[in-house]
Amino acid sequence: MDKRLRHLSALRCFESAARLQSYTQAALELNITQAAVSQQMRQLENALAVKLFVRKGRNMHLTEAGEVLLMSTQSAFKRIIGGLNQIQTQELAGSLTITSTQSFCSLWLMPNLSSFYESHDDIQIRVLGSNRFEDIRLNHIDIAIRFSTKRELACPAGLEQLYLGEDSNYPVCSPSYKEALHIESPSDLARCNLIHHDDDKVSWEQWFESQGICGSSICAKGPHTRVSSNDMALSAALKGQGVAIVSKELFLDFQQAGLIVQLFDIPHPVVWQRYVLFDPYSPKRARIQVFIDWLINHLP
Repeated sequence: MDKRLRHLSALRCFESAARLQSYTQAALELNITQAAVSQQMRQLENALAVKLFVRKGRNMHLTEAGEVLLMSTQSAFKRIIGGLNQIQTQELAGSLTITSTQSFCSLWLMPNLSSFYESHDDIQIRVLGSNRFEDIRLNHIDIAIRFSTKRELACPAGLEQLYLGEDSNYPVCSPSYKEALHIESPSDLARCNLIHHDDDKVSWEQWFESQGICGSSICAKGPHTRVSSNDMALSAALKGQGVAIVSKELFLDFQQAGLIVQLFDIPHPVVWQRYVLFDPYSPKRARIQVFIDWLINHLP
């Protein structure tokens, strides 16, 4: 056996520190001290006779050799986890960690989880809101609910991805804002405060252009508000701050409660495609399937 494999513990420590770009965060993840992380990194670098990290200011950065080693260790750990998952199976009762966008977690998943617990009160759900595509294996995530404007989304090797249909986006505002601004047609939006999203995949310009209206000229005028997430856009619209373009699944409950109005039956030309990503060999696979079945039956 290669003698360098004696440093497997240090390699695990290296992967954590490299992924998190922090000895402190790696220590928290591994439940050891920062000094222990530093010591293991020194021992690993001495054993390999190569520098893996360089410090720039207060941050740790990988060297070229460190980048190569990170890719190799992550690939190897994923294969080990995959093998362990195949030989282990947990009972239905237990925990699940679900990740999705912050907006979906706060506006749809959390308000609807009670219906899941009605039939599965023995399953505990941990919700992780993140707008990044988290590595579900390395971050101990069981299910990722993802959205894309592409009909085909790349699936990481060894994982399974199910298509959950699409969700359209519509202009919405509060009932009082619609009445105050006398909004009856798309052209009336020229005098409204339009709430824009920093991510221009679903932009006001595109929506106006789809209706034969010069979107750039309207959007060049004020007032306008720019936000960084869909939940912020919907929150502003609910409070009468203007008109936002929001996905149907996120505003449907508010619409049914009379708190928000869909201004026109004119969807944005860009449609969100929905996917659920999971490890088919996870020891929690029975638990995962139960949640996915619930998700399929309850998504609008």
